[in-house]
Amino acid sequence: MAGKALILVENLSVPFDRRVWQESTTLRDAGWDVHVICPQGAKRDTEPHVEIDGVKIYRYPLRAATGGPLGYVQEYGSALRHTFRLARRIGPVDVVHACNPPDLLFLVARMLKRQGARFVFDQHDLVPELYLSRFDRGKDFLYRAVCRLERLTYQAADVVIATNESYREVAISRGGKKPEEVFVVRSAPAVERFHQVPLEESIKRGKPHLLCYLGVMGPQDGVDYALRSLARLRDDLGRTDWHAVFVGGGDTFEDMIAFSRELGLSDSVEFTGRIPDEDLLRYLSAADVCLAPDPLNPLNDVSTMNKIMEYMAMARPIVSFDLREARVSAGDAAVYAPANDESEFAKLIARLLDDPQERRRMGETGKARVTGPLSWERSRTALLAAYEAACS
Repeated sequence: MAGKALILVENLSVPFDRRVWQESTTLRDAGWDVHVICPQGAKRDTEPHVEIDGVKIYRYPLRAATGGPLGYVQEYGSALRHTFRLARRIGPVDVVHACNPPDLLFLVARMLKRQGARFVFDQHDLVPELYLSRFDRGKDFLYRAVCRLERLTYQAADVVIATNESYREVAISRGGKKPEEVFVVRSAPAVERFHQVPLEESIKRGKPHLLCYLGVMGPQDGVDYALRSLARLRDDLGRTDWHAVFVGGGDTFEDMIAFSRELGLSDSVEFTGRIPDEDLLRYLSAADVCLAPDPLNPLNDVSTMNKIMEYMAMARPIVSFDLREARVSAGDAAVYAPANDESEFAKLIARLLDDPQERRRMGETGKARVTGPLSWERSRTALLAAYEAACS
């Protein structure tokens, strides 16, 4: 079935986008000639055109959105123009594989379908739920617009790839796709990337315990919930035997640093920004408890969080709010506070800090999950089945 595949992604550069890179190399290994169009990174993935391990990558300059929805309209408009330009340069393909957000890349896919391509829609996010969760605007005209774009994307797609069963249900019920047209390809960490390194006690800044957050810092990601929980851990429970590190970046990065100061956490909390893998492994290897503070909202409840999967790959115990897909991913590798309850979140952190045996058991459980039933090997099979269905 192998031919020429073109993967379109706007959200991150490649290979920094780990899911897209895993998909690209899986298709390459199956004999596909893989091309990727994506934005350039700020500090990495900066070359306009590069071939890495047989995957041909075309990158365009993109200024990330700032402010409200208007900023995203400008960002997505620029990305769409560049994607059309580069797709014409690459020429006809057998499969166009578009990853959202935004739900605009179906326009490029339709152009390529007229040249004989099949369209695989890789739904990374439910954009209507993302809009409701990120912007406090309700179901206004922009919400109705993103719902319309999602419907048009579903209609154009020959096959849909969903990241979990919740997304698959949406593709069938809301998107009108047939069950045999929707495949679950779960995001899974590359387990070879995650391994223990020797413990560096200096990372804990003189404290007995280290708490770690890894991931994007946007309005819907709950870093503010984590910080308020840490303030409660200190103020309500009298615990000062910890240092916390927040790894990652995003729209609210500077705001969260300022908020930590407002809460009087400056001496206890460290923000690293985005860091190389070797530094990430140092922090995760030293972590006693990892934090998944994503609050309950329309998007988070049904989304698979990459941070949870990566914590489990490092055999770290997790404290999470009680979200539907968080439980599917982590199972007994996490403990769950009632949704958005910062006080209970703090109590669960304290409980795990006092129980090293339970932390070890949870870590082992998580590691077994990501190397077994939730491994990329399972997703690899589903991805290739989706392509076979699209081409047949």
